[in-house]
Amino acid sequence: MLKIRKSNERGYADHGWLKSFHSFSFAGYYDAEHMGWGNLRVINEDRIAPGTGFGTHGHRDMEIISYVLAGNLAHKDSMGNVKGIPPGDVQRMSAGSGVQHSEFNHAPDATTHFLQIWIEPNVTGMAPGYEQKSFGDAEKQGRLRLVASGDGAQGSVTIHADARLYAGLFDAGQGAELSLVAKRKCYVHLVRGEIAVNGTALLAGDAALLEEESRICLSNARDAEVLVFDLQA
Repeated sequence: MLKIRKSNERGYADHGWLKSFHSFSFAGYYDAEHMGWGNLRVINEDRIAPGTGFGTHGHRDMEIISYVLAGNLAHKDSMGNVKGIPPGDVQRMSAGSGVQHSEFNHAPDATTHFLQIWIEPNVTGMAPGYEQKSFGDAEKQGRLRLVASGDGAQGSVTIHADARLYAGLFDAGQGAELSLVAKRKCYVHLVRGEIAVNGTALLAGDAALLEEESRICLSNARDAEVLVFDLQA
C-alpha cells in the first residue's frame, strides 16, 4: 500500500519569525488522520528568520534529529553542547529523562531552513545524549546513505529507536532501490526537486507513506533531495 501526502495538505504556521510546515499533528495543528507514521512522530519543515530562534525549552523521551537545508542552526543545551549545524550535518539529540535547549539563526541576512524530526524512542527515562556528524554530498549522490540508525551502522548517528533514516541526492533520472520488511512501515519525504516512488510521482514537500511493501524504488529524479525512513510499525 502506498499513500501520497501532498505538500499543500500539510499543516502550516506563520509566527512571523518562524514559518513551519507540519507533516503530522503538532502544537496548534491537529489532524486525527496524521498523528505520525509508525514511530515517526514529527517532521516540521522550519524556516527561521535572521536573528531569531527558539528560546530555551524542554523535551523528554524523544529522539530529535535536525537536518539543515540552508543557513546554520545554532544549538545550545543543558548538557553543555554549543554547536553550529550547517547543511550536510545530521544532529541527534536524545531527550531522555529531560533536556533543555535553544536553537537560533544568528545570521543577519540569511534564513535558516531545516527539518525537525521526532522519532519515538524504544527506551524511556535514560540519560540525555547528543551526537552530530557530517555527510557530504558525494556520500549521498545517486544513492541512499544511511545517516541515522539504532546501531550506528555505516557511521550513522545512533538513535535509541527502531528506525533507520537514509538521505539521498538524485538527478538526471537517477534512482535507487531499498528492500523493506513487509511488516514495517516506510516514509519518504521529498525535500526538493522531483522523484517517483514505486512509479508514483512526488514534487517538493510531498511524502509517500508505505506499508506491506517489500521494496521501495526511487526513479525519474530531477534535482531531488530525499529522506527515507524505515520504521517500526
